[in-house]
Amino acid sequence: MNMERLPAERHGHRYERMQPEPAAEGDASASSSSSPSAPARRPEVLAASASFRLSEATRVFEELPRATIFSVSRPDAGDITPMLLSYTIEINYKQFRWRLFKKASQVLYLHFALKRREFLEEFHEKQEQVKEWLQNLGIGDHMPVVHDEDEVDDVNVPSQPDESSIRNRNVPSIAVLPVIRPALGRQHSISDRAKVAMQEYLNHFFGNLDIVNSREVCKFLEVSCLSFLPEYGPKLKEDYVSIGHLPKIQKGHKEKCCSCGLFSCCKSSWQKVWVVLKPGFLALLKDPFDPKLLDVIIFDALPHMDINGEGQISLAKEIKERNPLHFGFQVSSGGRTIKLRTKSSSKVKDWVTAINAARQPPEGWCYPHRFGSFAPPRGLLEDGSMAQWFIDGQAGFEAIASSIEHAKSEIFIAGWWLCPELYLRRPFEHHGSSRLDALLEARAKQGVQIYILMYKEVALALKINSLYSKNRLLNIHENVKVLRYPDHFSSGVYLWSHHEKIVIVDNQVCYIGGLDLCFGRYDSPDHKVTDVPSTIWPGKDYYNPRESEPNSWEDSAKDELDRTKYPRMPWHDVQCALYGPPCRDVARHFVQRWNYSKRNKAPNEQAIPLLMPHHHMVIPHYKGRSKEANGEAEGKQNHDENVDVKKTASLASSASSQDVPLLLPQELEPQALPDGDLAMTGFDINQADNANKTGFKQPLLNRKAKFDASRQDLPMRGFVDNLSSPESATIRRFDSPKEDRHHMDKKWWERQEQGDQVASVLDIGQVGPRATCRCQVIRSVGQWSAGTTQIEGSIHNAYFSLIEKAEHFVYIENQFFISGLSGDDTIKNRVLEALYRRILRAEREKKRFKAIIVIPLLPGFQGGIDDGGAASVRAIMHWQYRTICRGPNSILQNLYDVIGLKAHDYISFHGLRAHGRLTDGGPVVTSQIYVHSKLMIIDDRIALIGSANINDRSLLGSRDSEIAVVIEDKEVVNSKMDGRHWEAGKFSLSLRLSLWAEHLGLHRGEIHLVGPKGKGCRLSAWLWMDRPLQRAG
Repeated sequence: MNMERLPAERHGHRYERMQPEPAAEGDASASSSSSPSAPARRPEVLAASASFRLSEATRVFEELPRATIFSVSRPDAGDITPMLLSYTIEINYKQFRWRLFKKASQVLYLHFALKRREFLEEFHEKQEQVKEWLQNLGIGDHMPVVHDEDEVDDVNVPSQPDESSIRNRNVPSIAVLPVIRPALGRQHSISDRAKVAMQEYLNHFFGNLDIVNSREVCKFLEVSCLSFLPEYGPKLKEDYVSIGHLPKIQKGHKEKCCSCGLFSCCKSSWQKVWVVLKPGFLALLKDPFDPKLLDVIIFDALPHMDINGEGQISLAKEIKERNPLHFGFQVSSGGRTIKLRTKSSSKVKDWVTAINAARQPPEGWCYPHRFGSFAPPRGLLEDGSMAQWFIDGQAGFEAIASSIEHAKSEIFIAGWWLCPELYLRRPFEHHGSSRLDALLEARAKQGVQIYILMYKEVALALKINSLYSKNRLLNIHENVKVLRYPDHFSSGVYLWSHHEKIVIVDNQVCYIGGLDLCFGRYDSPDHKVTDVPSTIWPGKDYYNPRESEPNSWEDSAKDELDRTKYPRMPWHDVQCALYGPPCRDVARHFVQRWNYSKRNKAPNEQAIPLLMPHHHMVIPHYKGRSKEANGEAEGKQNHDENVDVKKTASLASSASSQDVPLLLPQELEPQALPDGDLAMTGFDINQADNANKTGFKQPLLNRKAKFDASRQDLPMRGFVDNLSSPESATIRRFDSPKEDRHHMDKKWWERQEQGDQVASVLDIGQVGPRATCRCQVIRSVGQWSAGTTQIEGSIHNAYFSLIEKAEHFVYIENQFFISGLSGDDTIKNRVLEALYRRILRAEREKKRFKAIIVIPLLPGFQGGIDDGGAASVRAIMHWQYRTICRGPNSILQNLYDVIGLKAHDYISFHGLRAHGRLTDGGPVVTSQIYVHSKLMIIDDRIALIGSANINDRSLLGSRDSEIAVVIEDKEVVNSKMDGRHWEAGKFSLSLRLSLWAEHLGLHRGEIHLVGPKGKGCRLSAWLWMDRPLQRAG
């Protein structure tokens, strides 16, 4: 029988490659319709068989699969009964491949089911003809209609009979006879004849797309609506099982018992569901053609020992039932255990084997990876892992807004604080559509599903009013789903919070870091302290928590502070965009948290769905796609080849996501904004001068920082009250003579900054290059926050390990710096211990090493240090001074006890400050630049960026939930370190230089100055020494 693939009727998905094996040659069913050797199909064969047709939305196969009989076996070599023969059938569909083990009796049952369906539908067609004839005679108005209770839901019966349709749905009974005919002869010849007979029978319905999509065949092939969705990974195992932990699924008045099949014979809670096993989860569906989830178990790290202390706990294991007719197994993950039943012990063994095999690498979600993280390192191969940094809110919010505007399917947002009235672009009067609620509403109306996780605060302790934000967001559109968690009373969690700041768009790009989507976070490199009249910071967005914290955020347009009396508090932050597999690892974390919150907060709320995590795999263009799509891809590739290799890639795609591989968002060309500025998406920070030549105005966030003597908001030397200097004369003073420190700093930095090639490769700005890198997502979660089996503190482990292995220097920016040395029973995290050990090692080895730590001058809470209501301010300062310089647990005192005054050669602490006039001719005011970034740069090769502060709340895992990423450069830049050649990373080095340029007010030419000569300045003059910034007029 000659067969060919029918052309796919839609191209709504991209496809995942399981194994790069070539298709079998000579398979007639594999030939393309465009192949010159393929015979022309008769017109009647192309007609769709309405009797077998499912609706377009529920079709499983878009083109014909290929089936090959791989082997034939029988239980006893002497048994010639054909019904006892077993067949291993290999199915190939697009990039998916799987094997089925079927008995001849199951094939015969399939044949009977198909013939039954054929008979019923022919009967329905005749019935409709008779009914129409009787109605024409006026006697058929109340004629009864026969229905098939089980299968009518997927039958689309035409009003008129279609002869070609009837022919197409017919699988002749004579075709199945060779399968069940007894075979005599030698075992080898019997197997060969049985293989040929089965292959010929399968070809009867594998040559018809409508028959293949029938419910009977799909069940036989063990496929469902989730089988070939590429975002969920390769096909593993699917089948019906019975479960007892979910509410009873209502199927109408006549409900069958799932175990005995009789009508209401018992009231068992067990019910039949369709189970889909994917590499990272187990999904339970009501029906194989209904994608709505009943439940999902997301695999996570398992304990190393069971309760008996023997080995690692299995993901699935067989259980003994009291009733010998029941065969069950259980699956344990995420702090949950569910029990399932099948029809035989062999099926139990198959399920247990398949589920436990799914936990193995390369996914390996059940095993902790480096640093104890749930996610493996990405980018070890060319898998599309990329990262891009953004400095301050102006750059970060612009990137997030652009990605949201181009969202096609879904958006995930998780935050500690979220303000719907936040403008992501400024001046706000010119960018009304950039308000967060407006952006989300526009995408929701386009069908984008939006899921928002908010931290539910203790109202007495925090004034962020998440209930108001939730209600405001829910009123936007029905496609916006919001959950607040935790419920403090039921969970018993009062002290800890969800502190992640996550935005994920279409599982293609995600943003993590320190930026909450809330008031007070928008800022530019200038860090202005005033806004009179209001153009940049409207209403309560003119924010200074050191002066006053609003009691209500509902009237957001009303000022909280008198702008003529009080400065705003400038805000410094760093955000990171991830592309490819790391993005989907972050999304997996979000899905785990969402599902856990859903089960605890709204288990029976149908409007809030469960989610499934996407697979990390690189998805190439499917070779069977339309010529038009391939042409677009080739055109884009040719265009990309002509683009400078250093061009910053775009943040999102303006083209349909169906035309772009999941890991490679299509580049967006520069677009003009209404005010004439270039959209940051697709703009090359390294080609700002070229952009000006084309007539576009250069974006502020990409302009070079040029010195202006009249500029009043220059960052200043921050620590007037040096954290290294104790306040009391009873505390030993650690300051070394300034001349000696000047000499030591100069000698060290001259060796670090002699790279003469860096300037020609990198540029400074607020948007980094989109760099290919190795990434690993790390986090802090526990049972209360994400429902995980194990407490995960991989951020803490990463900090400790990276500092210990640093070769030349560590640069840290963080909102807090509260840590302990070994033996400290009060503070549990050991970031300080890692720094202490690394410095002592440098002293022993007589090698230069430097740790530079930038933190806020004062905690961001209301009140002066001596105010009666400022207990929180004093408490935080106490713990930070205890970490840095006060008492036997501080790092400076311990270093001084061992190496004396040399301690300051190795470590220093700094803060940031800005000043300006409140109004033209008004008083000069000053304010700290609040350091809210959470980053660490190691040796210009590795960067750690996330939401975690350096304190026990963020790092222990059992307290606040956090997320971060470790980024290791793959693209290198020639540099110098300690006077020797050094291959620095493109991502890390460009980020550090841009940060220093902002903090010091330097432009590109000044960033590499090494000494206080001429009209320039050197870095150590401000950042590494107790001297004010010196700038030439």
